[in-house]
Amino acid sequence: VQLQAFGGGVVQAGGSLRLSCAASGSIFSIHAMGWYRQAPGKQRELVAAITSDGSTNYADSVKGRFTISRDNAQNTVYLHMNSLKPEDTAVYYCNADLSSWDEGANDYWGQGTLVTVSS
Repeated sequence: VQLQAFGGGVVQAGGSLRLSCAASGSIFSIHAMGWYRQAPGKQRELVAAITSDGSTNYADSVKGRFTISRDNAQNTVYLHMNSLKPEDTAVYYCNADLSSWDEGANDYWGQGTLVTVSS
């Protein structure tokens, strides 16, 4: 199983970006997908998560600005980020809690994509 993330980059404060992450491999089912971020010198933190039935959870710092969505048919999760702030600058990692035919239930991480918000 692999998770591949796309969409990071440099944006000015107030701008928008969309991250995407696709899971591939011998996937049986995906229970939840999410995005975490880690800023320099800080711990990795949950940004947003979405379950297979569409329930979502957001960090307080991004509520009202970020939206997580998923395409179950494509095993893909998206993070739409609006009204970006310099404090959103971080490496963003996608995560999937899934079951595969090969390894059973496991937690998987993507490679990380850098988002830089300039002031």
